[in-house]
Amino acid sequence: MKIGLTYTGYEHKHLNYCNWLKGDDDIEVITLSVENNNAAAFKDCDGLVLSGGIDSYPGFYHGSFDYANKPDEWNAARDLFEKDLYEYALRNSIPVLAVCRGLQLVNVLQGGNLKQDLGALNETHMALEELDKAHGIEVFQNTLLSEIVNTKNGSVNSAHHQAIDKLGEGLMINCRAADGTIEGAEWKDKKGKPFLLCVQWHPERMYKLRMEDSALSKNIRDTFIKEIIKSKSEKNENN
Repeated sequence: MKIGLTYTGYEHKHLNYCNWLKGDDDIEVITLSVENNNAAAFKDCDGLVLSGGIDSYPGFYHGSFDYANKPDEWNAARDLFEKDLYEYALRNSIPVLAVCRGLQLVNVLQGGNLKQDLGALNETHMALEELDKAHGIEVFQNTLLSEIVNTKNGSVNSAHHQAIDKLGEGLMINCRAADGTIEGAEWKDKKGKPFLLCVQWHPERMYKLRMEDSALSKNIRDTFIKEIIKSKSEKNENN
């Protein structure tokens, strides 16, 4: 099994994803990045993880270029690179897991937009330097996320200053923080579409807060792997 993982921009953060995805299974993680210009390598992959990182380029969702906590510069080339990967995954029924920035990018690609800075809510959501915060979420019933984690409430880590504002076309919200911040999304109508789960937290590094055994980390990883196996099996049967 090969999983394509977009490069977050920091090697130590990238390794968190690699270790979490591999676990004890025979899984090869393929690093995909605009810097390496290796989108073609994704054609050999069975799943896609859109990782966290720098804010998405505001021009893609008609956002302002002047907002609190904005980066020194954006990486529009990364957004376009990952846009192509995402669209290829949808066309070829490849399961997608989108984390933090990945969730925000999917929402933008589906025609939504973002709250460019959470303002006072950063006290709850934004990391302090590189130290994740933690807060509770409510998981909505009758959602894919609810099926995966089998809980109505839970605690997640947090390291973001942006969030979904207008929801993208075809998506539904699957959980929120107590302050109303959208913390996850998925397909509203899942029929005929590949697996898609988008979360605002970082399940790949919940171990830092001793949450690695949480269903909001472990079950997400395990379900993603199962969906990849299922997708591969269905493709083999159709060939």
